[in-house]
Amino acid sequence: MRSIVVISIGGSIVVPKTGIDVEYLKKFRATINELIKQKRRFVIVVGGGHTARAYQQAASSIVKLNPEDVDWIGIHSTRLNGHLLRALFRDVALHRVVKDPTKPVRWTEPVLIAAGWKPGWSTDYVAVRLAHKFKAQQIINLTNIDAVYDKDPSRFDDAEPYDVLSWSDFRKLVGDKWSPGMNAPFDPIASKLAQKWGMEVTIAAGKDLKNLKNILTGKKFKGTRIG
Repeated sequence: MRSIVVISIGGSIVVPKTGIDVEYLKKFRATINELIKQKRRFVIVVGGGHTARAYQQAASSIVKLNPEDVDWIGIHSTRLNGHLLRALFRDVALHRVVKDPTKPVRWTEPVLIAAGWKPGWSTDYVAVRLAHKFKAQQIINLTNIDAVYDKDPSRFDDAEPYDVLSWSDFRKLVGDKWSPGMNAPFDPIASKLAQKWGMEVTIAAGKDLKNLKNILTGKKFKGTRIG
């Protein structure tokens, strides 16, 4: 029986300000295909990245955006990125992008791609719901930071990374509210649900694919394990 891993990949990893990172996607595809050969299955949930922010900023420069419209622009950006990934994994993935984590899914392929659901819920939340649905053993959040720090490492030179955090301590750092485009290592609402269901989430740098393999093979890795 293949073990299931859920990967929540930040949209800024896939689509940074410079545009779609084709070289990264080539390496990400090769890494996942290599890990599939090791009897693993993957649920990959992707965020909106710079695509979402570009559209949101364009609209807000013309009119005052309703918060729900900000959210919907972000959601559809995640779906566009999801279809990009599904096309890249066409030969090993479910034929459609999953958008609603509460609906039944008949999934037998090695890879399932998922994206945003509806206003008020992040792709991290979708990842937690799908992990629960498929009884996944692991959630890995690939983001633009390499660990959870005690303070913002971009502002404080003495910021220290955590190797391990309890959910209660992590939630003290990120609070209890989520908003579209929020810059947090893992969505506070998703964190609350993950804590309730006794899940473990690893925060790690999305660009470091060797580190991802280390996480999945039980080797020493850089990142923060929350649980």
